[in-house]
Amino acid sequence: MSETPVKQQNTAAFYGQAVASFSVAMAATAIGIFKLHADAWVRGFLAIAVLYLVTSTFTLAKVIRDRQEGALPAGRGYGPFEKL
Repeated sequence: MSETPVKQQNTAAFYGQAVASFSVAMAATAIGIFKLHADAWVRGFLAIAVLYLVTSTFTLAKVIRDRQEGALPAGRGYGPFEKL
């Protein structure tokens, strides 16, 4: 018996919660860096580090999603810790 994969859709509430959570986290981090009692170059370094972390997190999430959806070419369906 073959199983047909079912594509699950997120609800609007889940999407809204994820966007709100991301917005609150970014705002809290920005306020924390702005209010930090340190030189401007230290605050700038922390801000760049946070932006790098956010962009790399989005990239990682996309890669994981693509792998779960089977977007990899045939023969490339190995796990991240398996031998090549």
